[in-house]
Amino acid sequence: MIIRTATLSDLDAIAGVEASCFPPAEAATRGQFSGRLKNYASHFWLMLDGERLIAFVDGFATDSPDLTDEMYSHPELHDECGEWQMIFGVNTLPEYRRKGCASELIRRAIGDSRSQGRKGVVLTCKAELVHWYSRFGFVDEGVSESVHGGAVWYQMRLTF
Repeated sequence: MIIRTATLSDLDAIAGVEASCFPPAEAATRGQFSGRLKNYASHFWLMLDGERLIAFVDGFATDSPDLTDEMYSHPELHDECGEWQMIFGVNTLPEYRRKGCASELIRRAIGDSRSQGRKGVVLTCKAELVHWYSRFGFVDEGVSESVHGGAVWYQMRLTF
């Protein structure tokens, strides 16, 4: 398994993995990923098994301390010098789950964010994943203002 950042040529594979991981109301579209890759491809951490994309984490940097729904559809809000690394998605193909792929990618995103001098990492997750993210040092800040996909999300923060 290798981990690398993305390029625009990864667009179709990224959109395919996303579609297999999230329900349609929550999944980002190919068009949204195209905009994200054009604005912050270096903030996509991809895990490959040979040539096959099996998992990825993506998000952008910003000075805003809270993750908002607006961020998902406005990749131009990315600020390469931003204080906080937002994580929009943690995706692993079903057949690769429970093998440590997502954990390895989260650790890589955290390490890169720390080495880039950010204040920390922020993400939102569903209630059943709060405990999992807390293993990496994320602190539950309660129910997020996000209404993305009609779900209830909890904001989690890891401060360096």
